[in-house]
Amino acid sequence: MTRIHRFSLAVLAAGLLNTAAVQGQNTMIEPGAGNWKTFAIPSGKDYRVPPPPGEAESRAEIAWLKGVTAETDPRIAEQVQFWDAGAPAYRWIDMMVKRQTGGQAMTPFPHRVFTYVSMAMHDATVAAWESKYFYNRRRPSETDPSLKTRVAVPASPSYPSEHAAAAGAAAAVLAAMLPGEAAAFEGLAEEAARSRLYAGVQYPSDYFAGLELGRHVAQKVMERARADGSDAVWAGTVPSGPCMWTGTNPGNATMPNWRPILLRSGNEFRSEPPPDCRSERMRAESDAVKNFPRTLQTNMRAFYFHSPEGTFTDFHMLLSRMMFEDHLDQNPPRSARAYAMLAGVLYDTWIASNDSKYAYWYLRPHQLDSGINPLFPAPNFPSYPSNHSALSTARAELLGFLFPARKDAMTALGKEAGDSRIWAGIHYEMDNQAGATMGRAVARRFMEWMDSDR
Repeated sequence: MTRIHRFSLAVLAAGLLNTAAVQGQNTMIEPGAGNWKTFAIPSGKDYRVPPPPGEAESRAEIAWLKGVTAETDPRIAEQVQFWDAGAPAYRWIDMMVKRQTGGQAMTPFPHRVFTYVSMAMHDATVAAWESKYFYNRRRPSETDPSLKTRVAVPASPSYPSEHAAAAGAAAAVLAAMLPGEAAAFEGLAEEAARSRLYAGVQYPSDYFAGLELGRHVAQKVMERARADGSDAVWAGTVPSGPCMWTGTNPGNATMPNWRPILLRSGNEFRSEPPPDCRSERMRAESDAVKNFPRTLQTNMRAFYFHSPEGTFTDFHMLLSRMMFEDHLDQNPPRSARAYAMLAGVLYDTWIASNDSKYAYWYLRPHQLDSGINPLFPAPNFPSYPSNHSALSTARAELLGFLFPARKDAMTALGKEAGDSRIWAGIHYEMDNQAGATMGRAVARRFMEWMDSDR
């Protein structure tokens, strides 16, 4: 780590103007989170920040904070309120959700962006928590009760800033993946971090240390991202023969060889071989697809789960909502971990599902029976197993694990997403079942990983 930048009142004041918690906690927030496992960095301890300033400099920082917390510019209050809503990771996840559902550029593989941004925020938060409880720097208003804060004071040590660490990590990864917007992401990171100064809950030196920590973690995350195999170009050929999928330029064909997050390999949970498409079983499977009685409701749900929201972001939106409802948003380490787990289980399940797809190259229902008319064009890759069923089951299992009171509702949602592909005429029931089995297996791996940190 490089040295902490000593704060400049003039620079900070200009930046703050330009970029125009926890209540009632009786115990400290996650004092052991600094020892949690990490994804890209060796450990939180390995990324411990240098010591915070001494007493004299801290008093000078508090004097400066008293001035900025008294500012009456409405833009300041808006920024404080905006970034204080939810955990430090929340606004960055919400930003990506809105980009994806709004049709903004998110690279050819948006789930990859979600994964590495979430991973960076997780590791940066764990590292920040390790430093927080190592140094145990009191919050500014705890040192000087005459300092009036704009928000509730979090029940955790002040140094380094958790908002700055998450923001620095998220912005650096986004800038690397979407370089044309690097300056905008950096500006948002600084605004997020500075909002905690205007709120009066952290010192300027917390801000600098947190941003530097987050950026340092992001470098390690991007080293991993650049070596994950996602830039490979498919140079294979589509096999031919009975029961084989027919088409050109198959999508996600290189994905089986991507580096997973927690799985040992893409083929670790490969599905059992599908039956011969000329068998009695497959005649029954295809007839069930052809004869499914479509209704307005089933068509609506099939289109929904085929949309960017239904495919990618609905579970992220659900996670944010459940965290607010259960006040998990007031716990930055657990919130960061939940977001990272959700993105990671999606990432690994997609690799695993495509491994099976390209191991078998099984034909779609309408390719087996020309009398089947899909509700919309089938995705341009083999049928078995169902990506939707695998991905939705894995995410539903994970959310049910994180929020046990909602497990039944999550299970039902995951099943509906898988069923919708049969309603649309683009998958067999066996695709659905194989996908669900795979999704549960991948989710178990992530739940076991989390269990050891509880």
